[in-house]
Amino acid sequence: QVPLVESGGGLVQPGGSLTLSCGAGEFTLEWHAIGWFRQAPGKEREKIVCISKTDEITIYEDSVKGRFTMSRDNAGNIIYLQMNNLKSEDTGVYYCATDLLDYCPDLETASMWDYWGQGTQVTVST
Repeated sequence: QVPLVESGGGLVQPGGSLTLSCGAGEFTLEWHAIGWFRQAPGKEREKIVCISKTDEITIYEDSVKGRFTMSRDNAGNIIYLQMNNLKSEDTGVYYCATDLLDYCPDLETASMWDYWGQGTQVTVST
């Protein structure tokens, strides 16, 4: 059983929007910082955005600034990634992850995060 579960991916046209969800059965997500990562075909997994326990959002990927944001539904134990004005280069598998910290570990690369979901595919194409 994976600790985190992503959903909401799919096929969307350029300029469209998607909202991804990250749920957890084992953790209370409101107690921890949660990161979203993206792995494009043939590329390494990259950290794109993170929300801290106090809801401070840090964007690590310049290309998503002004288009992507995160939010919490604490009652539902869900983290959302809202993606607007999607571009073809946003295509990839999106993962949520946590290290059970209450802050976003800026210097940690993907390989350093401990708990992951299985990923959800996002394809931006006409």
